[in-house]
Amino acid sequence: MSHNLQFYIDGAWVDPVVPNTFDVIDPSNEDAFAQISLGSKADVDKAVAAAKRAFSTFGFTEVGERLELLNRIIEVYKKRSADLALAVSREMGAPRQFALDSQVGVGLAHLQKMADVLKSFEFRHVKGSSLVVKEPIGVVGLITPWNWPLNQITCKVGPALAAGCTMVLKPSEIAPLDGIIFAEILDEAGVPKGVFNLVNGDGPGVGQALSSHPDIDMMSFTGSTRAGILVAKAAADTVKRVHQELGGKSANILFGDVDLAKAVTKGVAGCFGNSGQSCNAPTRMFVPRDRHDEAAGYAKAAAEKFTVGPADAAGTKLGPVVSQVQFDKIQELIQSGIEEGATLVAGGPGRPAELNRGYYVRPTVFADVTHDMRIAREEVFGPVLAIMPYDRVEEVIETANDTVYGLASYIQAKDMKKAREVAARMRTGNVYINYPTWDAGLPFGGYKQSGNGREYAEYGLEDFLEIKGIAGYEAAE
Repeated sequence: MSHNLQFYIDGAWVDPVVPNTFDVIDPSNEDAFAQISLGSKADVDKAVAAAKRAFSTFGFTEVGERLELLNRIIEVYKKRSADLALAVSREMGAPRQFALDSQVGVGLAHLQKMADVLKSFEFRHVKGSSLVVKEPIGVVGLITPWNWPLNQITCKVGPALAAGCTMVLKPSEIAPLDGIIFAEILDEAGVPKGVFNLVNGDGPGVGQALSSHPDIDMMSFTGSTRAGILVAKAAADTVKRVHQELGGKSANILFGDVDLAKAVTKGVAGCFGNSGQSCNAPTRMFVPRDRHDEAAGYAKAAAEKFTVGPADAAGTKLGPVVSQVQFDKIQELIQSGIEEGATLVAGGPGRPAELNRGYYVRPTVFADVTHDMRIAREEVFGPVLAIMPYDRVEEVIETANDTVYGLASYIQAKDMKKAREVAARMRTGNVYINYPTWDAGLPFGGYKQSGNGREYAEYGLEDFLEIKGIAGYEAAE
């Protein structure tokens, strides 16, 4: 039985209080292929009440019990991996194999890492004659985006469960089906009723109700900086904790000693991965001025190797972007790059010639980009790379940091001393030197308008915990 039109509340699939259907669009062909229900404040109230009741018991469970629960979830998640991959591929356009290997795979990695962390995490320690205890913060509201849906669901739900929190999840209404399957996974794994609740909906209808709810103790939000500000404002009146992972405009600094062909090719792949729809994508490539034209040539060659096509087509490397809204925004920014004088090296406005239906963006590279251009300052969230020449290291550090964002930066250099010195000066939550392997154990999050708080591993777990000091705990009677 399909649960697409229902919510998961208090351990059961229930109908919305007020029917309100919403089409889910396949971005590969612009057709509606499913419907979900959009919730309301009444649905949120039911879900929060269930989570609050459940916290009175789940918040005091033993660590071993929560670890067993996580391990059961992991096993069911593995079993449903193909279903998750198909849902993600259809709802947000990820090529099928990429959806399975990366989109679903990253979610599994987060759950497994959280289980490993929980085995040895210290929730209490004696300090002198006192005891310091880390306890679950309570009922949490989780709002997740459409671009890496399972990554964000698992790196919120995983630590929340590990901490002993109960929760209400609102996935993106644009890519909601994987969240429904995830709720089915938790149900099959035996999550106690009320611990995990799912209410689909949009920001004004469900996101606002969660953020302002007096019985929600914490909001964890991933999405645009604009929406994150609205969540924080709605949460302010109840003084709840707000964790935010927001936008980015990541710099990729290439030094003159690198193998330029290899560094540029990897940089293009990093920028275009997931059709450019990653908040930490290295979208600004800084290259020495005397090697700028050479770098542009390598970037053009790399971009032209990206096969654009439907998510289910063999050989597709770059699927569509998620929606008409995103497509239009990206097209506007590409046009702004041309009008502001950047050199169009590859791609450009419009769809690829052979694709007249679907939200397909041509893999685009601009050279001769200056810091004042919109494509250098605004988050494009599409397969668009800006190559920016620089003369001095001090100059590139200053320019790279001169942004409202601070999520990630990338450095390519053979001279590791130089790379480490520059890494220390980047005002970003993450720095990646020479394209390292992704690590689920590192903290992830941003400075400035890229958010606050950290996700992944023990750093994510910490954000769902309160700290209590019990004085006199070890005092003599």
